[in-house]
Amino acid sequence: MSTSESLSFNPVDNDRLARLSGPLDENLKQIETGLDVIIQRRGEAFRVQGPAAKQAVEALTRLYLQAAEQDISIHDVQLSLVELRQQPSSAEQEESPVLATRRGDLRGRTPNQARYIKAIQQHDVTFGIGPAGTGKTYLAVACAVDAMERDAVKRIVLVRPAVEAGEKLGFLPGDLAQKVDPYLRPLYDALYDLMGFDRVTRLFEKNLIEIAPLAYMRGRTLNHAFIILDEAQNTTPEQMKMFLTRIGFGSKAVITGDVTQIDLARHQKSGLVEVERILGQVRGIHFHHFTSHDVVRHPLVQKIVDAYDQYQSKQDEKS
Repeated sequence: MSTSESLSFNPVDNDRLARLSGPLDENLKQIETGLDVIIQRRGEAFRVQGPAAKQAVEALTRLYLQAAEQDISIHDVQLSLVELRQQPSSAEQEESPVLATRRGDLRGRTPNQARYIKAIQQHDVTFGIGPAGTGKTYLAVACAVDAMERDAVKRIVLVRPAVEAGEKLGFLPGDLAQKVDPYLRPLYDALYDLMGFDRVTRLFEKNLIEIAPLAYMRGRTLNHAFIILDEAQNTTPEQMKMFLTRIGFGSKAVITGDVTQIDLARHQKSGLVEVERILGQVRGIHFHHFTSHDVVRHPLVQKIVDAYDQYQSKQDEKS
């Protein structure tokens, strides 16, 4: 059932209202898209229509308070909508670990993300499994940076299967780093955001941050390292076993992936799908699952994930 809510900000502050609305009312459009509401504005007065009208009014109020000190970006609006959907208690917010990175406010944006960070800190091997946009890779990199800042590990190792090239990278131009660069770009982007470009470059030069395609991991033992295997749904069971047995003393590993986006050939099993059945009861290993409710991206991403899940469920019922 559609509901309607009204909101008026007094005294009128045109600068804050402009920051709240954004250029060409882009921020208001983001709220409309994210919550399926219609927002009408006349000066300082807002009228909101839709089933989530109360949530939209709460979002407008929060962002208006935030606009007193800074401009409101689309990113700020999207994060606000994520937190609003989750409605975490104040206790959950306080318990969310704050990670030592260049971004001083980095923490879990949803209760499930906060639990994921805690799981990484408390376990030697953590699996983060869920759809795109849930922060599983970004938060894993943030935890790696945090561990390095606290001297808990000596280096960070980033691993990813290069499935699109069939693990045969020789035909690509450049050295090893340049060959796998396209596959590791999301990890690079997270590092640059969390540590800064110059520092990341220096750590690469000192080999304190290392990139390694999964095919090159065989035979190695990694001690005192924080190892991240991204896109793990594209590993075979044999590759997953090989990777997990590379972990040495004082090391921590995080394996992330989305089992709905497997790029392996049809006859190949995914190591990420099989590993939970094998290691689910092993002490010291934690499996953490995300859902569309944890998506911290454009509001449409959650709807896209939900729509695909519903479609797949219907297909499974038919087959």
